[in-house]
Amino acid sequence: MKSSDHHILAVFFMAWLVLASPARAGSTCHGRFVNPITDICWSCIFPMTIGGTTLMSDGQEDTVNPSSPVCYCSNPPRIGLTIGFWEPVRLVDVTRTPFCMVGLGGIQLDPGVEVPRGAQVGNDSQTRASFYQVHWYANPILTWLEVLLDFPCLEKGSLDLVYLTEVDPLWADDELTAILNPEAVLFANPLAKAACAADCVAATAGFPLASLFWCAGCQGSIYPMDGHVATHIGGVQASTLLVQRMAAKMHRQLATWGASGDAGLCGYYPQPIMDKTQYKMQMVYPIPNTQKDGGTCCQPFGRSTLIWGAGKEFPVAGEDFAYQIFRKRNCCAGAY
Repeated sequence: MKSSDHHILAVFFMAWLVLASPARAGSTCHGRFVNPITDICWSCIFPMTIGGTTLMSDGQEDTVNPSSPVCYCSNPPRIGLTIGFWEPVRLVDVTRTPFCMVGLGGIQLDPGVEVPRGAQVGNDSQTRASFYQVHWYANPILTWLEVLLDFPCLEKGSLDLVYLTEVDPLWADDELTAILNPEAVLFANPLAKAACAADCVAATAGFPLASLFWCAGCQGSIYPMDGHVATHIGGVQASTLLVQRMAAKMHRQLATWGASGDAGLCGYYPQPIMDKTQYKMQMVYPIPNTQKDGGTCCQPFGRSTLIWGAGKEFPVAGEDFAYQIFRKRNCCAGAY
């Protein structure tokens, strides 16, 4: 067994024996281990390109790639081919129950810390607000499954828990989170919010508009980067919004870097303002979205949930969510 396999088993074993609370009747923690065979839509890794030429698309959408098929990197020195593909690299939980690891089988951690629980609150007779906790995992599936050996363009590592919002005081407070994103005040006006309608249209037709970085397409606004959803339409809509906010938060905290375009050919680079066009997401819980809705089973950030999200939420066990994140990777693949 490889060392990466030992690491994954160790994480699961320790989480279960040391931190997992015993199952109990009426538990609000639900989830399932993500099965990479049945729960992942593998067509999401396409299109695969060399330079500006598409080798295989499987009908999937793509962003702009570097035009030259040949590339050069200086550290370490190498000449290679300009490869483009969508790499499955992150897993995200969106849960009502603190420390409920949705994507790890619904394990309930019990560190003895009191934190805000998820909730839905009626603003008036027609609108609701909600709050969720979010967990961010490193999940480079292609690496730990050893699908491609010695391919230099894959992120290295194994399944690992990177961030829990339960231990972040900024996640539950709109005022405190302004420390992380003070520019939010610039977009709290009708004109900036109206611009998000254009982002919604663009994301539903293809990919969102990177220039409207404060917008989360049809789901609302990236700001504030916390767990409060001001307009809760449904669990799918709210959870996809929080996935986008969490990705933006990870970029802002430099816990996640950019990987696409000419700048990503020779390695990852800091990107404190997220380029949302480099991400696609696929629901893996409660109902894995492996059926191609309109030709795709992965959705760019900001796309309307009206069609693909229908029937994906149901009472009790279907009110927590997990998403596999695919990140656009452009890479100079050559011999070192």
